[in-house]
Amino acid sequence: MSVTTSSKRPAHAAEPVPKKKDRAGAWLSLLAWVVGILFVLPVVWMVLTSFHSEADAATNPPAVFVPLTLEGYKEFFTGGASPWPPLLNSLTASVESTALVLLLAIPAAYALSIKPIKKWTDTLFFFLSTKMLPVVAGLLPLYLFAQYTGLLDNIWLLIVFYTSMNLPIAVWMMRSFLSEVPVEMLEAAQMDGANLTKTMRSVIAPVVMPGIAATALICFIFSWNELLFARVLTATVAETAPVFLTSFVTSQGLFLAQLCAAAFVVSLPVLVAGFAAQDKLVQGLSLGSVK
Repeated sequence: MSVTTSSKRPAHAAEPVPKKKDRAGAWLSLLAWVVGILFVLPVVWMVLTSFHSEADAATNPPAVFVPLTLEGYKEFFTGGASPWPPLLNSLTASVESTALVLLLAIPAAYALSIKPIKKWTDTLFFFLSTKMLPVVAGLLPLYLFAQYTGLLDNIWLLIVFYTSMNLPIAVWMMRSFLSEVPVEMLEAAQMDGANLTKTMRSVIAPVVMPGIAATALICFIFSWNELLFARVLTATVAETAPVFLTSFVTSQGLFLAQLCAAAFVVSLPVLVAGFAAQDKLVQGLSLGSVK
């Protein structure tokens, strides 16, 4: 009796998973870090220079390991004109214009998304077309209007202009956020007898709150950083923080440490608002990106 032994072929070893995706992810992460550092480095350098003396800040190449001082901040708050009125004007114009933008943009976005009107695409294009005109092209008519109505150097004129400037982008953003509200929630609210005001306050607002926060933050930043209108249409009473910041560049010279201290103080409210609302901002800007 012959016994035939069948030898099984050795199983091939499992092929290693290609690591191309891991390498690509590592390179993208490295690139993101490099880009992030490049964006943050000027801000860090500005803050560091603000703690230098004028002599150390003016050295070429710039000095790094030098004694730190609060001389620049002391000159900003106590030397010359007070920075508090311009800061208060910027805060007033930014907050009130942002509130007006939200009050106008949310109902408009509701009419363009949840209850779309006829030719709503034409309406959206009209909103977008208002941003196509260069700001400088409309500066002279606006100045003549302000002069004729006696509103030059008036903070309420800036509030109206900032509202009109930020309203188109706010309508576009809020429409994309409101489009993500489930229709079933609105139908359930209608069956429960909720009117439009209660539906928007109790049903729609909690769902799109990240989008509202993102829109408000962007409008606040745009209003706070606006310089051209404020520079031309204000003088002393309604002077804003960016206009006040330009006063540090004089014919007598550039006081770099004091200028960096002033720039950091003026940028601080936007930085604080951004860090405070960063979670809502990320959620709002990513709302609707993943179905």
